[in-house]
Amino acid sequence: MNTDYEKLGVFYLGRTGRAGDKAAARELLLYDSRDLTTHAVCVGMTGSGKTGLCIGLLEEAVIDGIPALVIDPKGDLTNLLLTFPRLRPEDFAPWVPEDEAKRAGMTREAYAQTVAETWKKGLADWDQDGDRIQRLRDSADFTVYTPGGSAGTPVSALRSFAPPPEAVATDGELLRQRVATTASSILALVGIDADPVKSREHVLLSSLLSAAWASGKSLDLPELIQQVQTPPIAKVGVLDLEAFYPAKERFALVVALNNLVAAPGFAAWTEGAPLDIDAMLYGASGKPRVAIFSIAHLGDAERMFFVSLLLNEMVGWMRTQAGTS
Repeated sequence: MNTDYEKLGVFYLGRTGRAGDKAAARELLLYDSRDLTTHAVCVGMTGSGKTGLCIGLLEEAVIDGIPALVIDPKGDLTNLLLTFPRLRPEDFAPWVPEDEAKRAGMTREAYAQTVAETWKKGLADWDQDGDRIQRLRDSADFTVYTPGGSAGTPVSALRSFAPPPEAVATDGELLRQRVATTASSILALVGIDADPVKSREHVLLSSLLSAAWASGKSLDLPELIQQVQTPPIAKVGVLDLEAFYPAKERFALVVALNNLVAAPGFAAWTEGAPLDIDAMLYGASGKPRVAIFSIAHLGDAERMFFVSLLLNEMVGWMRTQAGTS
């Protein structure tokens, strides 16, 4: 095996050169992971290999002991778990589509043999083998989280809206952003596209969240609904609460939020692993983790809600980390 790309911080992405140009194709394409310390975007036409490239980057990071949070909107990044160090036909067989085997005029077992041989040769052509696949598997734990569902590891996204960490709570701009994002996400779940400045619903939820967090209290959704019905605040800005948003009109928001709680699938949002970034990046033993958040089964509003919560937690976690050079 080539050791040029096994150095820490070097990501092996393939080789350069045009298809069929065997001489040029031997030149390694190596990427310095230090170039990924800020932001990057991968752009390309459908089918051009964006997902494959990003999976390759993630796998190289894992081999270097770097954990990852992966948001998977299409359901294809769970392929990170399909790693078979021994490259046996029986490893591939459960994942071989029955219709593909039939079109090839073969049994699933026979077709799996062909697939295994194809992968073994293809990997060898790129200087990869089962030992490196095993190294990938040994480098990190892989967990598929399914917010709002139970197909993987459930995530408790609606159990509690906890106060942000001190690093966020003491930063006025970050705190306002977190309050606004949380309020927008909750309202999006019930189909309300609210303007943070003009919407009474948004202003009220933001005021309730701000008041609770200022006193160090967490709110779950049922408590928030009760507070919308009977707010613990007398004024919103300089206006009396009843003048700003009368109880009769607030009741429509109460009903909308209550319908969310009463929905049959609501329990799936309150059970499972808490949104704890540290725990999702590293296991109890300190081993790095690749946490894949599969959201393909969610509607657009639910995706927006969960991703907003996750990124809020991520920003809060980042603010608690020590800086580097």
